[in-house]
Parts: sequence; C-alpha cells; structure tokens
Amino acid sequence: MDIKQLRAILAVYEKESFSRAAELLGTVQSNVSAHVTRLENELNVVLIDRSTMSLTPEGEAVVSRAYRAMSEIAAVWDDLRSLNATLAGTVRLGIIGTTARWITPQLYTRLKETSPSIRLIVHDGTSTTLNQLLENGRLDIGIMTLPVTSQELMSSPLFTEKIALVVSRYNDPFPGLDSIPMSQLDNLALLLPAPGTTFRNELEEVATNSNITLKPAAELDGIRLIASLAFDGNGLALLPISAVPAHLKDRIRLITVEGITPRVVGLAWRLRSIPSASTKVVISLLEEIAAHAPLTHSDKQ
Repeated sequence: MDIKQLRAILAVYEKESFSRAAELLGTVQSNVSAHVTRLENELNVVLIDRSTMSLTPEGEAVVSRAYRAMSEIAAVWDDLRSLNATLAGTVRLGIIGTTARWITPQLYTRLKETSPSIRLIVHDGTSTTLNQLLENGRLDIGIMTLPVTSQELMSSPLFTEKIALVVSRYNDPFPGLDSIPMSQLDNLALLLPAPGTTFRNELEEVATNSNITLKPAAELDGIRLIASLAFDGNGLALLPISAVPAHLKDRIRLITVEGITPRVVGLAWRLRSIPSASTKVVISLLEEIAAHAPLTHSDKQ
C-alpha cells in the first residue's frame, strides 16, 4: 500500500468516476485504474463496485482510514517546513454557519498578517456534518456546538452565546416585552432545527424540564436556513444571537427566554491525531479572536 494508491481510491470515491479522478490527479485514467486495482489485489478485496461506482463495505473502511492517513502525511510535511522557519501548509477548517459568518473574515485577515503561507480551506456545515467529516479525516479541526458525542473526537470550549427568540417587529406576539418565561413558548408555532440535531436536542431538553411542548411550524436542517426564514417574517425562531446581523434591527428584535442556557461553541479535532504546526497556528488565532470579541447583538457584524 502506498500514497499513490490511497490518492487514487480517494479521488475515485470523491469524483465517482475513474476518468474524473484522473483529471483531479492530473494523470490518465489507466494510471488511476492501475493504482486502485493494485490496492485491491494487495488487500484481496473489491473496493469499488464498477457497475455503480460506489464503495463496497471494504472500500468504505479503506477510504475512512485513507483520509486520516493522508491528513497525517500532510501534517508531517507541515511540521518539517516549520522547523526550517517556513510555516506553510493547508488547514481544513469546518465551521457551523452562524459562527462562520463573523469569525471567518477575521481569521483570514489575521492569517494574511501573521502566516501568509498557510492555506486555509473552510467548510461551512452543521455540527452533525462537521462531526462526520472530522471523524473520517476530511477536516483537520472544526468549530461546532458542544458537546460532541463522538468517541473519536476531542473538544475544547471556544465561546458561549445566548439563545433568543427572534420575532418580526411587524408581527410581534410579545409587544413591549424584552424577556419572557419558557412557559410562553408552550405550543407556540416555531421554526425548529431538525430532530436529532445538537441544537434541537438542547431545546427539547429545556422544554421537557419546563414541562412544555415545542410545536414546530417547520423543521429545518441548518440554523442559517431557519434564520433566513425568520428574518423574512415567515415565523418565530429560537436562535443564537450571532445568527442575527445588526443591520436587521429595524425589522426584527430579540427576546430573552428565561430558562434557556447559552450555547457552547468549541473546537473539535480527532482524538488520535496531532495537529500540524499550521493547524496549531489557526487554533491559536481562533482562540484569540473568540476571546476578544464578546457576543452581543451589535458585535460580530
């Protein structure tokens, strides 16, 4: 098993085609096919179902490990370059959408100033999606809602932010109130996160403890989608305050809901991996940005 074989199987998996994999790797299709076939012969299994171009169960196991292996190999090169005072490398960062909106511009600015040779690739996704990408090695670090449930990941808190009820100023069910008890949400139609997501689970736990029922007007996968609908007046939503841009203050307002604890957002990485020198720089910058930017409605816009 060698690096070329691992690159080939990953390219075929991502592109679902030997020809498109060859284009990705800058080679010819016969080379990609040969590398995959040699790997299959060495392992004595079929990795790619040629009729559907999908992974076999054995292929899924190999691809999952291959991403991690390639990540560790890249980290070796990053660390060696850093020893020669040339801090360079690629860092693949996953961020939940609401946080990506305000933290990504600051991170790019800081990197340009301090470590311009570091290449940053940012993936925007939900905590559930980022969790999976971290596990299989397709991301180096992630910023997501804590706690993480995977035994494959470690995490560290980055910041906390309040959860508030977002209402339209033109259709306000609680005029004049800046704060309401949790009981006011009982059977109130809300735009809610999809069942099974971290945020939805947190809201359901609070509702259960308050002996109320959360009534979904709609269930949506992704806080940014929920926020977009709420901002356009399509319903009420419970949202982290970083999801609400200040320029919308004339259209919507935030109401504190007593009993809802702040959301904890943190950094996550694979338990069995050592962050590269470049990744450590990005982590340090993220911690610095979060520490010096208190989350309020008017900040981070």
